[in-house]
Amino acid sequence: MTTPRDPRADAPSGRATDRGNAAATPEVASMFDRISGVYDPMNLVISAFQEPRWRRRAVAGAGLRPGGRAIDVASGTGKVAADLLRAAAPGGSVLGVDISPGMIEVARRRFDGQAGLTFVVGDALALPAEDGAFDAATIAFGMRNLPDYARGFAEMARVVRPGGKVVCLEIARPRSRLARVMRWWFDRVVPILGTVAGQGAAYTYLVRSVQSYPPPERIAEVMREAGLVGVRWTGMSGGIVTIHVGTVPPRGG
Repeated sequence: MTTPRDPRADAPSGRATDRGNAAATPEVASMFDRISGVYDPMNLVISAFQEPRWRRRAVAGAGLRPGGRAIDVASGTGKVAADLLRAAAPGGSVLGVDISPGMIEVARRRFDGQAGLTFVVGDALALPAEDGAFDAATIAFGMRNLPDYARGFAEMARVVRPGGKVVCLEIARPRSRLARVMRWWFDRVVPILGTVAGQGAAYTYLVRSVQSYPPPERIAEVMREAGLVGVRWTGMSGGIVTIHVGTVPPRGG
């Protein structure tokens, strides 16, 4: 008798358009629940140990000052949120939001008792925050998982005060000569590493979601369409990642 295949072992396809990822949000949440235990070490290996440097640059783009308030969307295991809190010290506060209860549980355990740092389960397309509640909003390696990029940026802009920053750190498809080596690593080796970690389907999804994610120029357009101004972006590590920064205009502006 054939054993039924466990559908939980699968992952979303990762296919997307320039508007959003085709994956259903509950599928994405379930996948990240499953990989929450290996997420951080895999990130380090996949990034050739560059991820902390990328994260610091994204946090700097938020422009937080002492006492500042930030929201970190798709917060995962909480590392970006913790970095934001350090940037806003003393007296700052950061809310980390993620659709995956498994990821949020890791973040809560890691930063248990850290004053000013709160983690909640929530949807990036319906953030649990009031208009203009924060000085900055960040999203790191999460935008390409959203079913509607423009709505994701619009929600981040909604909860940030006029003049505040919206920052997106995301994996990109670089075009340089060096990029060909990096693309080979990402496309061919990352799924193998994921399989070794027992999460082959999830890391195949990761590769496909990056392949389908719009180029940096299009993401900048999406941010402007979502109402952000002064949008700029920069590539890092040969263009394997990009950091986009936009400013929230005056209400009604």
